Amino acid sequence: MDPEQLGQMGGRVIARLAKQLEQVLAPLELSLPQYRVLGFLADGSTGSGALAERMAVTPPTVTSLSDGLVARGLIVRQADPTDRRRLPLSLTPAGTELLKRANIAVGERLSEIAGHHPTALGASVDGLADWQDALDGYRDARLKEKEAVTVK
Repeated sequence: MDPEQLGQMGGRVIARLAKQLEQVLAPLELSLPQYRVLGFLADGSTGSGALAERMAVTPPTVTSLSDGLVARGLIVRQADPTDRRRLPLSLTPAGTELLKRANIAVGERLSEIAGHHPTALGASVDGLADWQDALDGYRDARLKEKEAVTVK
């Protein structure tokens, strides 16, 4: 498949799936970017800068998203005992519970959609795992390139 065909098919499918996620997250009063923040923080506490790099967004974007999630009691900024300037972000129990509810809602919607194609669910889950690995590898390679430029 050439880049245009991949872009056309992949871009459209991803945009349509994103819309489905927005629809199931809306009743939970959660935006797709907020869902991403909660999902990344489920892997553990992290600073805003590191979170921005993992999410491939700017630090001000993370700050803006975090402010809203802190105000709702879904995440907290905790003091770092080794560095007063660093305030790692962590999920609260309420944030963990909302993320669980959001994951269930997303999973139910994806299962419902996949039910309209006989082999979609099994193949899609395998494909998602592959895409997750590819995205992680792409992010890591970009970070290494950035670090190499910074060191020079």
